[in-house]
Amino acid sequence: MTLDAQLLDGMAAITAKDWDGLQSSDGTRPVDPFTTHRFLLALDQSQSTGKGTGWQPQPLVLREQGKIVAAVPLYVKSHSQGEYIFDHGWAEALERAGGRYYPKLQVAVPFTPATGARFLGPAKYRAALLDALISITTQNQLSSLHVTFCTEEEANDLATHPDVLHRITQQFHWENRGYSDFDGFLAALSSRKRKMIRKERETAQSAGLTIRALTGDAIEPAHWDAFWDFYQDTGGRKWGTPYLTRAFFDQVQTHMRDDVLLVMAFDGARPIAAALNFIGDDTLFGRYWGCIEDHPCLHFELCYYQAIDWAIANGLARVEAGAQGEHKLARGYLPTPVHSLHWISDPSFRSAVARYLQSERRAVAEEINVLTSYGPFRHAESEDQTDRDAL
Repeated sequence: MTLDAQLLDGMAAITAKDWDGLQSSDGTRPVDPFTTHRFLLALDQSQSTGKGTGWQPQPLVLREQGKIVAAVPLYVKSHSQGEYIFDHGWAEALERAGGRYYPKLQVAVPFTPATGARFLGPAKYRAALLDALISITTQNQLSSLHVTFCTEEEANDLATHPDVLHRITQQFHWENRGYSDFDGFLAALSSRKRKMIRKERETAQSAGLTIRALTGDAIEPAHWDAFWDFYQDTGGRKWGTPYLTRAFFDQVQTHMRDDVLLVMAFDGARPIAAALNFIGDDTLFGRYWGCIEDHPCLHFELCYYQAIDWAIANGLARVEAGAQGEHKLARGYLPTPVHSLHWISDPSFRSAVARYLQSERRAVAEEINVLTSYGPFRHAESEDQTDRDAL
């Protein structure tokens, strides 16, 4: 059958039925909400992506006999911000050598360091999508193509291409090992870490604040007004200018509030802090945190412990708490490999990056092993004896 690849001018150029049907057609909750039509369209319509943002949406679709059978969320990038798989050093190296790194092509969900499918549709079309992406990169004389936060299956499948580079980095994820409640999770930890977490929760909850976990119709427009203030504060300190516009959160309220868990802390009736999560079919994805008042341990409570509580209560398998943060290790979040794919036009530069990635993969694997060994979970009989002595 003849396959035809086509670039679209944004998510409005394809229907939700055609796009979402590549992932789930039975109306169940998507594996992750970030590659849904409603999420990507919200980014476009709120002008969080598009003209002037450095993220120009050009979703690529693959047609067979006129029917859309596969797609990727694709962007033309004029910088490397909001990606979380960092290639700034690559850009500087190429430009020092007289090359031009930007623009580049990016298969990704903007501003979202969460692993998920990037090649939407049956696996048999992945190679055709990759070939189309490489052809577009070459024809437009772009420096490179990047596929970030793809699944391990996609990475292993497509890294067999002779010129595709496989990069492995790491994040911290919490895994549900069949806990019945938060105390069940604590029982799996070493006594020292168990005491630390209990103390942090007590400290956060002793401030006289009310903590509410809101989703669906329980989330009101006024909650987004408050969250916008929190987000601006955090975004301004982290990135200088927040990535998302105020209109994005209005889009989420209208179209995605069932996909959201908003954990808010109130001083009386006044919201003073919140953590925003998105809900997948088996994973809770932590995304943003912010506050207008500082309270000891409140960040840990809203972002990590409330997320674990909610995941256990709702039968979710894991919590992904976003990029970076070795402080998550002591709180039950273990290092987990993260995968990306890269194709670089210049053969010499591609070889140099390939050598770097070989060393990086070894270093990351070693770091994951070391960090895991220092994790908070009980390992030895001596820990059981410590617990008995404490009784």
